Amino acid sequence: MTFELYKLPYDLNALEPFISEKTLRFHYEKHHTGYVNTLNSLIKGTDLENKSLEDIILATEKESSQQAIFNNAAQTWNHTFYWQSLSPHAGNNIPDGDFKEAVSRDFGSIENLKEELKKAATTQFGSGWAWLILESGKLKVVKTSNANIPLHHQKPLLTIDVWEHAYYLDYQNRRLDYVQSILDNLINWNFAIQNFHQI
Repeated sequence: MTFELYKLPYDLNALEPFISEKTLRFHYEKHHTGYVNTLNSLIKGTDLENKSLEDIILATEKESSQQAIFNNAAQTWNHTFYWQSLSPHAGNNIPDGDFKEAVSRDFGSIENLKEELKKAATTQFGSGWAWLILESGKLKVVKTSNANIPLHHQKPLLTIDVWEHAYYLDYQNRRLDYVQSILDNLINWNFAIQNFHQI
């Protein structure tokens, strides 16, 4: 199996002014493309070649000899998920329904949820990700370092990339401004709802 680069659901300039076309082009065309191409090269001719991306991640995550495969597989998965966690048509309000009720139950309000996501994203030391997940029927916010993904008994609903390449061209070292901008303008609640309702 050869993995292909995920096709963005919006134009490269669609997230401006919050994420510039320059940043998105660099992030998507260089970083994400690099992960996909490197993964394909690393698994070619191995017993992982015909496995799904998720199976490759789970098979390699604790194998030090396969760390490069894990990193590139996980970053391929993470970036595909991140692009869908953003939308140029995002709004601050979560549509009524089961997901909104779960947010109220587990966080008290959308504002509290956004604060938890902001805290996770800004306190992650070094590179990593902030996630909204579903675990044992409850919504939670977690953070992971480097390429790690919360996949064990956890279902990711959306994510924020806090690797420096996600924001440095636009925000320099101001990670908080980048995270706040995403939460106020780009977070795709409909994607979270879609994942929330998938079994």
